[in-house]
Amino acid sequence: MIINSRFFNRSELIGFLALAALLLVILPLSLDIFRLNLVAKYLTYAFVGIGLVLCWGYGGILSLGQGVFFGLGGYCMAMYLKLEASSVENTKIQSTPGIPDFMDWNQITSLPLFWKPFHSFPVAVIAIILVPALFSFIIGAAMFKRRVGGVYFAIITQAIAAIVTILIVGQQGYTGGINGITDLRTLHGWDIRTDHAKYILYFVEVALLFGCIGAAQFIRLTKLGRILVAMREQEDRVRFSGYSVANFKIFAFCAAAVFAAIGGAMFTLEVGFMSPSFVGIVPSIEMVIYTAVGGRMSIFGAVWGSLLVNFAKTSLSESFPQLWLFGLGALFIAVVLAFPNGLSGIWQDHVQPCIDRLLASRKPKSANYVADGAPAE
Repeated sequence: MIINSRFFNRSELIGFLALAALLLVILPLSLDIFRLNLVAKYLTYAFVGIGLVLCWGYGGILSLGQGVFFGLGGYCMAMYLKLEASSVENTKIQSTPGIPDFMDWNQITSLPLFWKPFHSFPVAVIAIILVPALFSFIIGAAMFKRRVGGVYFAIITQAIAAIVTILIVGQQGYTGGINGITDLRTLHGWDIRTDHAKYILYFVEVALLFGCIGAAQFIRLTKLGRILVAMREQEDRVRFSGYSVANFKIFAFCAAAVFAAIGGAMFTLEVGFMSPSFVGIVPSIEMVIYTAVGGRMSIFGAVWGSLLVNFAKTSLSESFPQLWLFGLGALFIAVVLAFPNGLSGIWQDHVQPCIDRLLASRKPKSANYVADGAPAE
């Protein structure tokens, strides 16, 4: 039996079917709503992992600031939800009804201009895509046009994550400060806090995840994907061939930012708040670790890595809260030293060959014999 397609090879198709069965059938039927909501939270980081596979795995661009774009998407969604929850009726006890509560606490008497477009849900959805894309384009153009790359680019993205976090915390009257944007209740009048809503949001998120997987796989299989790999291996040769390396890097970085922003928006819907604690350096590095554990060259590996590492984080932090960060660091070091290609590398190097040999052994052997056992002429 040969399992293959033009879009997925055999190994990828097996991974796709296994992931679909897990997310669409096994987990919804076996977990209660609390645990299923935890899985939904883990999957929001898988969007970041998919983007990092394109940006880091194929493009060779290590970004340590993906939490920024995760946060931008989350804040764009949170701003819409907060405005919906801050109607005049709901905020009539405030000194200034009709604005978010944290603005009223900080003595802001009118809604800031940049908040007003987020009264519209379509505008919020567009902003989830455009704001991180524009911000990543500015960063990418400023860096890649000047041929800044490698460890220098990683350090700069880390610094940007720190700057954005400080900015969000410092502008408390406009962003909610260290507490973030909380008390998010409804989406177009639909209560997102109920168990029924959480089930629906879970399946919406899984559908978006598979859509992003398909988009990333399409990019990987096109000429663009092959140029990204060539650029990672021999950047000068690609440049001498007449391609604009800077433009390809900008595209990969922007695509990763958009994927991360979609995950951030879904995080806000699933969890019900967004704060700067998901924007800074530590969460950005953790997102890289999820991708490294799953396999930075594998789209499905990034999803599995996000699920497994976050599951381990939840399980271990409940029992050993003070030791989890040491465990996470040890896990990353072990993967880098022993399995540099992550879980996907283990699958390709050890599991897949065994499956191939098993399938080969079950194939009917061609024989030059007739039915009665006499040799055929």
